[in-house]
Amino acid sequence: MSLGAYIIYIALLLIIPLWAQSKVKSTYKKYSKVETSSLMTGAQVARKILDDNGIYDVQIEETRGMLSDHYDPRHKVVRLSTDNYHGHSMAAAAVSAHEVGHAIQDAESYGFLKFRTALAPAAAWGNNLSFMLIIAGAIFQAFSLIGFGIALFSIAVLFQIVTLPVEFNASNRAMTQLVSTGIIRNDEERSTKKVLNAAAMTYVAAALVAVAELVRFILMFFVGNNEE
Repeated sequence: MSLGAYIIYIALLLIIPLWAQSKVKSTYKKYSKVETSSLMTGAQVARKILDDNGIYDVQIEETRGMLSDHYDPRHKVVRLSTDNYHGHSMAAAAVSAHEVGHAIQDAESYGFLKFRTALAPAAAWGNNLSFMLIIAGAIFQAFSLIGFGIALFSIAVLFQIVTLPVEFNASNRAMTQLVSTGIIRNDEERSTKKVLNAAAMTYVAAALVAVAELVRFILMFFVGNNEE
């Protein structure tokens, strides 16, 4: 790998994810101090959007941690972090609506969400085992192990890529629901989009890092084979 390529790789691996995390935290912190005109809590936002879409079998729960919000499709639960569950802010409304966006995807059998859910177990195994196989293959010059490790890691990379349309679609649904239900006014849309866009950057960064790692492993495999 040339010096220029190596610098680009390090940038993808370290700088971009750090920037994305910093961006989402600073944006969230800023808009967690700005209340919505409706003054609805995140929990109320989530419940209203679910009810307005005829989704009554999804529960809303409070969970610990900062930005630990997520939708659990197995148990049909939207889990909101404490600040978002109780908060009246733009950030709380945006995050809550986003997670409900996933619940709506689930209710409508959104293709990418179904595909990602099906990939999840294999992606977890692939992510955990691939590095051990690749390292073992490099140590023992067993390129078949490296190849198998790359194949497993490819599943984890595919999971990251499929996550992108799932997350962007959930954010689009969130904006539509927040406006159509009157939870936010038209002049509050821009601030809400900033929260959602900042959060989306973390998924883009994760996908870029995963692709960069995969390319590095593939180059390692082919260079090693050519040297034999």
